[in-house]
Amino acid sequence: MWIPTEHEKYGVVLASFRGTVQHGLPLEIGDTVQLLEKCEGWYRGFVHKNPNAKGIFPCTYIHLKNAHIKNKGQFETVIPTEDSVITEMTSTLRDWGAMWKRLYVKNDGDLFHRLWHVMNEILDLRRQVLVGHLTNDRMKDVKQHITARLDWGNEQLSLDLVPRREFSMVDPDEISVTELFKLMEHRHRKKETPVPASTHHLFVHMKSLMSSNLGEELEVFFHIYDGRENRPLSERFFVRLNKNGVPKSPEKTERQCTLFVDLGSSDLRKDVYIVVHIMRIGRMGAGEKKNLCSIQYRRPFGCAVISIADLLTADSKDDHLLKVYACTTESEWYQIHENIIRKVNSRYNLSGSNTGLAVSLQLLHGDIEQLRREYMVLFTRGVSITKKLGFSDIIMPGEMRNDLYMTLEKGEFEKGGKSVARNVEITVYVLDIEGQVMKSYVAAGSGEPGGDVYHSFVLYHNNSPRWAEQIKLPIPVDMFRGSHVRFEFRHCSTKDKGEKKLFGYSFVHLMQEDGRTLPDGTHELIIHKCEENANLQDSSCYLKLPFSKANLPGNNQAVKGTKECFWITSFLCSTKLTQNGDMLDLLKWRAHPERINDSLLKLKEIDGSEIVKFLQDTLDTLFGILDESSQRYGLKVFDCLVHIINLLQDSKFHHFKPVMDTYIESHFAGALSYRDLIKVLKWYVDRIIDAEHQDHIQQVLNATEYIFKYIIQSRRLFALATGGQSEEEFRCCVHELFMSIRFFLSQENKITSPITQTQAVFLRTFPAVYGELLKIFTVREVAGFVRETLGSLPATARAECPLEAVKLHCIAKTVESQLYTNTESRCILLPVVLRLLQAHMQEQRDLVMCARILTSMLSLVRKYDSTATEPVVSEEVDLIVDSLLVVLMRTILEITNRPQAAGTNMRLQFQDITGEFVACLLALLRQMSDKHYQQLLQAFTSKDDLRDFLLQIFTVFRILIRPEMFLKDWTVMRLVTNNVIITTVLYLSDALRKNFLNDKFDYKVWDSYFYLSVIFINQPCLQLESFSPSKKKRVLEKYGDMRVMMGCEIFSMWQNLGEHKLNFIPAMIGPFLEVTLVPQPDLRNVMIPIFHDMMDWEQRRSGNFKQVEAKLIDKLDGLMSEGKGDETYRELFNSIIPLFGPYPSLLKKIERETWRESGVSLIATVTRLMERLLDYRDCVKLGEVDGKKIGCTVSLLNFYKTELNKEEMYIRYIHKLYELHLKAQNYTEASYTLLLYDELLEWSERPLREFLNYPMQSEWQRKEYLHLTIVQNFDRGKCWENGIILCRELADQYESYYDYRNLSKMRMMEASLYEKIMDQQRLEPEFFRVGFYGKKFPFFLRNKEFVCRGHDYERLEAFQQRMLNEFPHAIAMQHVNQPDQTIYQAEAQYLQIYAVSPIPESQDVLQRDGVADNIKSFYKVNHIWRFRYDRPFHKGTKDKENEFKSLWVERTSLTLVQSLPGISRWFEVEKRELVEVSPLENAIEVIENKNLQLRMLIAQCQSRQMQNINPLTMCLNGVIDAAVNGGLARYQEAFFVKDYIVNHPEDGEKIGRLRELMFEQAHILEYGLAVHEKFVPQDMRPLHKKLVDQFHVMKSSLGIQEFPAYVRASPVHFTNGSPRSSCRNSVPNIISPDGARVVARRSPLTYPAVNRYSSSSLSSQASNEVSNITGQSESSDEVFNMQPSPSTSSLSSNHSASPNVTSSAPSSTRGSPQLQDKHKHSRENSCLSSRERPVSAIYPNPLDPAQRATPHQTGDTTLPRSDPNLSAPDKVRPTFSSWSLDSVKEVNNTQFSDTVGKLLCPPVPPRPPYPGSSAKTIRSQSPVPTSRSPQKSSLPPFTPSPTECQSAGLVSNSPVLSGSYSSGISSMSRCSVSEASGTEATTGDHPAHQGPTMPNSVSSGSDELIRRENKTPPPYSVYERTNPRRPVPLPHSLSIPPSVDPPALPPKPHQQRTSSMKLVPASDPRRADGVPHVPRPRPLPRKVSQL
Repeated sequence: MWIPTEHEKYGVVLASFRGTVQHGLPLEIGDTVQLLEKCEGWYRGFVHKNPNAKGIFPCTYIHLKNAHIKNKGQFETVIPTEDSVITEMTSTLRDWGAMWKRLYVKNDGDLFHRLWHVMNEILDLRRQVLVGHLTNDRMKDVKQHITARLDWGNEQLSLDLVPRREFSMVDPDEISVTELFKLMEHRHRKKETPVPASTHHLFVHMKSLMSSNLGEELEVFFHIYDGRENRPLSERFFVRLNKNGVPKSPEKTERQCTLFVDLGSSDLRKDVYIVVHIMRIGRMGAGEKKNLCSIQYRRPFGCAVISIADLLTADSKDDHLLKVYACTTESEWYQIHENIIRKVNSRYNLSGSNTGLAVSLQLLHGDIEQLRREYMVLFTRGVSITKKLGFSDIIMPGEMRNDLYMTLEKGEFEKGGKSVARNVEITVYVLDIEGQVMKSYVAAGSGEPGGDVYHSFVLYHNNSPRWAEQIKLPIPVDMFRGSHVRFEFRHCSTKDKGEKKLFGYSFVHLMQEDGRTLPDGTHELIIHKCEENANLQDSSCYLKLPFSKANLPGNNQAVKGTKECFWITSFLCSTKLTQNGDMLDLLKWRAHPERINDSLLKLKEIDGSEIVKFLQDTLDTLFGILDESSQRYGLKVFDCLVHIINLLQDSKFHHFKPVMDTYIESHFAGALSYRDLIKVLKWYVDRIIDAEHQDHIQQVLNATEYIFKYIIQSRRLFALATGGQSEEEFRCCVHELFMSIRFFLSQENKITSPITQTQAVFLRTFPAVYGELLKIFTVREVAGFVRETLGSLPATARAECPLEAVKLHCIAKTVESQLYTNTESRCILLPVVLRLLQAHMQEQRDLVMCARILTSMLSLVRKYDSTATEPVVSEEVDLIVDSLLVVLMRTILEITNRPQAAGTNMRLQFQDITGEFVACLLALLRQMSDKHYQQLLQAFTSKDDLRDFLLQIFTVFRILIRPEMFLKDWTVMRLVTNNVIITTVLYLSDALRKNFLNDKFDYKVWDSYFYLSVIFINQPCLQLESFSPSKKKRVLEKYGDMRVMMGCEIFSMWQNLGEHKLNFIPAMIGPFLEVTLVPQPDLRNVMIPIFHDMMDWEQRRSGNFKQVEAKLIDKLDGLMSEGKGDETYRELFNSIIPLFGPYPSLLKKIERETWRESGVSLIATVTRLMERLLDYRDCVKLGEVDGKKIGCTVSLLNFYKTELNKEEMYIRYIHKLYELHLKAQNYTEASYTLLLYDELLEWSERPLREFLNYPMQSEWQRKEYLHLTIVQNFDRGKCWENGIILCRELADQYESYYDYRNLSKMRMMEASLYEKIMDQQRLEPEFFRVGFYGKKFPFFLRNKEFVCRGHDYERLEAFQQRMLNEFPHAIAMQHVNQPDQTIYQAEAQYLQIYAVSPIPESQDVLQRDGVADNIKSFYKVNHIWRFRYDRPFHKGTKDKENEFKSLWVERTSLTLVQSLPGISRWFEVEKRELVEVSPLENAIEVIENKNLQLRMLIAQCQSRQMQNINPLTMCLNGVIDAAVNGGLARYQEAFFVKDYIVNHPEDGEKIGRLRELMFEQAHILEYGLAVHEKFVPQDMRPLHKKLVDQFHVMKSSLGIQEFPAYVRASPVHFTNGSPRSSCRNSVPNIISPDGARVVARRSPLTYPAVNRYSSSSLSSQASNEVSNITGQSESSDEVFNMQPSPSTSSLSSNHSASPNVTSSAPSSTRGSPQLQDKHKHSRENSCLSSRERPVSAIYPNPLDPAQRATPHQTGDTTLPRSDPNLSAPDKVRPTFSSWSLDSVKEVNNTQFSDTVGKLLCPPVPPRPPYPGSSAKTIRSQSPVPTSRSPQKSSLPPFTPSPTECQSAGLVSNSPVLSGSYSSGISSMSRCSVSEASGTEATTGDHPAHQGPTMPNSVSSGSDELIRRENKTPPPYSVYERTNPRRPVPLPHSLSIPPSVDPPALPPKPHQQRTSSMKLVPASDPRRADGVPHVPRPRPLPRKVSQL
């Protein structure tokens, strides 16, 4: 049975539990769980991170922890009873854990590893805390380390700043808002600006001396040296090294390491150095041989120097190798370091190239105690302390030091009878009063213990040695008196066994008889002669002698005249001894009473450090004098006391204040002093007004604090001694004193008056007196003193008066004092404080101080509960609200609206006080109760005042919500702010309802209210969805979801508005919509009904809700543009799609309304827009520009244009798309995109406003700029033909304005584009069909297929990889079949990709002779609407002997909604057609294509366009060799056999056509071999001979003995050197007199029959089967080269076509630069051009009728014209043409008799009429438009290049396409007009003669036109901008009826284009009926008139 748990409430999971049992709850190790019930070893409960999921789990998996339960019962909250730091640490580490894993995924390795280390550190520290064995100090340190690391991690991960007090998190409800702000600010400042340390220390570790000439022991001395003042700053650090150059005592680290302590910041400069002196211990000369002498001397070795500035940049301990220098001359040793610093190179040199001193140096910062904590190892291991010479910058009380430093400077000695100078050594002893040598008190430096004696180093043969050697004498204070130092001088002989002979001595007393120590400075000592050591045994014998020349009596000339002298410098650093006689006189005042007056006067001249050394003794002396002689010395003692008190204000002695405080509390004994002190103080105050000089009085008032301390302590001692006598007298004295003070304070003076300054001095010190007065007087009495004193200040405030600022400082200290914290005194002081504060805030003066005061005041006003203090606190809040609330709000408004100061400091200052004022306002509002709000609102006497107040407070709240108000990580502060705001708004909304509704309605107040509410809900800090689970839980527990609360309030207020709602429509639609974007279901439930209300009221008002719709749509896009598309808003977007869906209440309401249809329509429109905007935001989030972004933008752009008619949004997205294209370097697409905007503009002078990046300009100027930009981008995209059209248009404009300068520039630009067309190589792109299947794709791609234009050099595999990278979750389909519905509806992404071939719109340019390949390449791949893909398959039984019999082709044709290229690299497929091509038709196509290729190669070879003959050789070889090996024979076997002819009687004409093509191929091959023989190089002659032999074998295999007579009759001239048949004779010849045009003949299913090389390699069974047709791989490609459908990818299945069938040559052979020469250009190397893509050209202006007549005069006048009324046989008229091997110019007359009979090669066999065949149509196919005969066409039926004028002579060359053209068959040999006319479809009333049509075709020409005309209008094609699609004459039955366009937008109202700039062709490009083209209406209304 399950029993509720009583005490087992909280636990931690010890091991993961899968929860596989029934009702089991999965657990992860480390989870915290709350336990609800228990049953037989199982718990039931939930995990804290997911409280909604409850389940059971074993008890053994849980570790129980003690917990505190709040609200016991159903909604209980369990809080673990553990240290708050532990709780925080645990929850923080959980949050970090999830983020830490994300760092790994994001590849942020640096932060990942650092965070990992910190987390481990925190876990270790947590264990230490949990064990509980730490001392209090250690626990404090551990917690400090924990919180520091937690804060670091939170900062690195951009988490919230945690407010803490003593390491524990602070509950915001437990403290006032001002305190919370202070804590947050303190933590932020601590994080931002660490306080620079004022004290620094240098750590030195001596490691070794490296030198090649060692062998003696060494002594190394370090000290810090000031190069500016040329003096040492520290004592010396001394290290002994052994003979190997390493420290002698390696185990004693304190002898190798030292800390130079107490360096000031001023010491860290470039000219402060670390100086190292090195001495060797050994023989006199370094190179002397060893002798018997064992005496060793200290001799100079070397010196090293390093600047301390070099260490400032080193953070860690760095090792340095210092160069060691030696003296050039030994006498310069004393200043070698100065020479090195000054770089006097002549006086020193390197002591050895290998000599170096290895030391480790590091600068440490902070006081010594801090170092002991941070570098504990350093101090525990051992380090010696090297002190600074003198005291540090700050002298600490209690510091004990008594060091005497002596420097042996120099000496002057006589030779002493020697021939050479002496080697002098000084021996130093310290002797006590009894003459005994003091042990261990002579130290060479720190590091080594002191010794009994010190030996100086020896300078060789020098009678004037200079040592500059410093020693330290740390003699105790009590041993100073009577001690002296003796210096013994010895000559160190290098002979006589090296003995040291004494020759003199000197001595000096350490203390004088009057108690003063040896004065600092240089002393010249007398050298007394002495040669026996015994004479020095008794010190009393020589102490009576004079020791210094300065102390000699005047008559002792003998000693004065001696030459021998010795100089020393002494320096005392002592806290107990003094060298000042005046100080000693004062301290011994009782011994000399007559000197008291002088001593008191001289006290002010004594150095401060001497006074603080003897502070207690001095004070005792002063009060002793005062007690004994108060009348005589009272004033002087008072002045001395003031001097000492003011001395302690100095920063150097500031730390001695506690010493004085201790003295007052514990040692002060002047019980009677208070009377004298009060009396003197009052005497000074009374004389303030009359005194001329205020300086001394100001000093007195500056010491007021301590004077009162002495007064109060003295009175307490007196009262204690006398039992409280004279109490009244004392009170009277104090009252009189304060009366005097109030009187002098009340004086009004000039600003510059000294009295004003005196008043300011008093006010600065006055607050410090409160605490002392409280020791004797009651709280109320003291408060009375303060109130009256502050109240006596002059009321008239002048802003420039310095006293005003001091007043505020005084008020601030008063508020922060102990006195103000008491409730009784606060009531007395508050009115005074508020009065002064209000005056300053109203005038905006001293706002920083005002903020400080207000913060302190409100920190004391606790949030009261029902206690006795409630009325008092409530009264205080009342007072503050009445005085300051309105002023405070006004101040915040003025500060935030004030322009920011230029200086950073000023900005920070304003920012700081803004935060403080805001905290004060929040604290005040949080204290206000219902009663306070009622009183506040009732206090407003008029509605206007209340209105102003509400507007003001709503404005302030909007400011508080701003993101910049608080720092990003101050979430705690933001939540408190929002809690206060919503509480206040709930109070104020009642006032709004009561006072500003119905007839008193005020729009401005209500609008401000709604605006505030919307901003409040949309704050980032309230979007709980973006928080971690733990943070979200904490916020909900403490505050709930404040967004829902505010949403309910909005709804409630909206319902109260009634008819006033109309005032907020449509203004509030956007803001309310923004609220519905918040992904909070409850909030949406509340807010969405408001939209119904708006629609309803708008419908009532105006009969529709167009305003609502327009605003809704605009705001949707705007909200997306505000960057709400990031990851945190993903959920928001997911739920916004069904914005109206999940809430049936809105739709139900709408359906009940009379306007339901328009309402439902609006909802549908908004939903569709949201789908597109969602996709757009998803795409924009991606890092790189890709097809998804562009496609999405195109979808959205079209939606705005076609469905929403929003011109401004449309134009904005045009420019967004333009920028995307530029970024992706899609320059052609960028041009087409910008053309969309260009099309909206006219060539007019209408002014346009500034828009996007366009300045204010005229419409003409903007259109000109757009034209130039588009031309530039077409140039960059190598789409020069399109640029030429725009250049012409601009040139026409310039010409019409006579702007010839710009006209010339434009013509030059146009010319440069022509040159680029001819000179520069262009790559032909691949085209790929891509299908996007599955529901996971974005809306604009889902279950659609597109054709994409690939990038340069991009092959199929690369394109597939790019698409898979863009859609990483997509699955590539392995077949090309159309997917079924399961794929369409799958919750996945499927990609189907394969290459397709473009079908150019017109073949005119491509088939025209003499047109350069550079020009043709453009028309092959531009303006393409249709694409094709072929898939071979076997139908029926497969003949293994001859597979051609059953090999069919499935041909898929795709029609796009727009032509490529356009505004995107891909467009959607609008129509899909599928037909099957029979084997016979397939064979016809293959041979036809090969013939076309052969003709092209022959022509190129003849015209010398081919640099290399190899492509022709390869092609000939492939065809001839394949034919010999059975290629053509296979066709004969398959289709020419009797069985086939009998079984397929309908294929008779096709069989004839195939036979004709075979003969034609043989004829072309013969001519090709003749050309080949002419150009073949010598080394390829054998191959040519082989080809000729094989050709004869081929002819015989085909049964050709001789060509027919009609073929041989007349040779044909190839006008371009190519055997292209263009004949138009009635005889079925392939030869035409003009010989210049090739009309590609096509089978019914090919258009055009072009070789298309795919980059893929299809692997299929068919490939092996088909390859067996021919013997060689080459021949298989040549013989069976059908339309090369770009196959599907290498992913395709084994049902794909073989490489032979699909012509799968690598696409890179079309111009990839890295290929071999023979593969470089497709037009030169491929056996058939890889793309013959005719394209609709960019047309010139149509001709007038007169021009159209010209062709008949210059063309072939005998050319028969077709008669539509005649049947085909009647139209045949035989004529003859011939072609020649040599190119000859075209004959212009009508007869060709000159060329008849000049046969240079066998004639080409004729092509009989071939009407086409019926292919089995599986899908609907729209016929391709065909051109009509020349007589019937209203326009010349060819497509000229943009460069070509419409000349008449070219009309005769226009192709006459047969009726089979409409079926996709190109005819190369049927050139007779009559013949063509016979097969073409008749127009008008002659449908019977229509060309061969598809029997099963469903679509008609009408369908085709509708499809074409329904495409998106121009300017997706530049040609289509100014000219309709090129009219191609069609048979009547195929003519296209007028298009049915979607409803067009109304045209621009102001003007139409001028006829000179917009030429409309006579006929529509897709029509054959000649109906004049009607211009499309303007696509958009010019709603935005200034765009």
